[in-house]
Amino acid sequence: MNTYEIKTIDEILEAFPFNGKFTGMHRIESGHINSTFVLEFTTADGAFKEYLLQKINTYVFKNPDQLMENIVGVTEHLRKKVAENGGDPNRESLHVYFAKNGAPYFVDSDNNCWRCINYIYDSYSLQNVESANDFYNAAKAFGKFQNLLADYPIDTLHETIPNFHNTESRIADFKKAVKDDLAGRVNTAEKETAFILEREADCSVLVNLIKEGKLPVKVTHNDTKLNNVMFDKNTNEGICVVDLDTVMPGLSLYDFGDSIRFGANTASEDEKDLSKVSLSLEYFEAYTKGFLQCAGNSLCEEEIKQLPFSAKLMTLECGMRFLGDYFNGNLYFRVEYEEHNLIRARTQLALVADMEKKFDLMQEIVEKCRKELGM
Repeated sequence: MNTYEIKTIDEILEAFPFNGKFTGMHRIESGHINSTFVLEFTTADGAFKEYLLQKINTYVFKNPDQLMENIVGVTEHLRKKVAENGGDPNRESLHVYFAKNGAPYFVDSDNNCWRCINYIYDSYSLQNVESANDFYNAAKAFGKFQNLLADYPIDTLHETIPNFHNTESRIADFKKAVKDDLAGRVNTAEKETAFILEREADCSVLVNLIKEGKLPVKVTHNDTKLNNVMFDKNTNEGICVVDLDTVMPGLSLYDFGDSIRFGANTASEDEKDLSKVSLSLEYFEAYTKGFLQCAGNSLCEEEIKQLPFSAKLMTLECGMRFLGDYFNGNLYFRVEYEEHNLIRARTQLALVADMEKKFDLMQEIVEKCRKELGM
């Protein structure tokens, strides 16, 4: 705990209606955007109570009112649906504790924004996929998230990060990075640049299907990494989807595709040996089965049809973002060495190439899962 947190804690304790006597706090080190802490209390009857406190990164999320309006609306909708289905809203969904002044966050004397949410007991998170069953359980959680929010009034959601997964916008940004060549690096990645530009038409496929009315815009999480699912310590089931900062209007395919990109790669995101990079069909099948099992009834025919393509597209998008940032001088992504984003880009593009080789098999897996689930 640094000096800043010690200075601020008294303001926070006064700002929120916490239950019990404050006994301590500790920081959660995972997560790159917001600062997260666990506040510990003892209630009047001697029980132990914890809350999650987060300092909102207003450099990334410049409009905390819109951000919190999204999160409050989505979490209240989820809690209602979970309760209607006989579940436990305090474990299967997040809950925003409002400050005493009636706002969903508190602004301290240094103009920092803090929010408080429920702590999910007897749960754990995973940083990486350790088994096909882990990936299957995560897929069920994200599929359930989609299903429960299928009827959410999408026009009430704010776009907190404009064009986040608009692949037409992303390819335009990439081409600008190539043209500007701010760091003088374009000549070090001509092969990778050509690979991306050869697939420029792919970047319009889903966007055009939206325009044609064939793909519905829905509530999407937009950051479907494994560590954004809380798993039950006893059953190992995924019980709650967390980190809702990037919840926005989008396509269910964005969430599915990005999950595959992250979790079904046989190598790490910055693996230098590209011979280790491939799509695990075992993991692809596990995730597809879990996602369809829990989201299936809310998905239209075109969404299911485009599942394999979405995995390729989200991987291509990530590759072009890494490479574009490398050309710009590593301004966006945190790097450990100068070529880090170039290595990351090569890994993503190698995964795209492998997906293209296995595309027919990916389609067959989707159809197999549909038949097994009676869809």
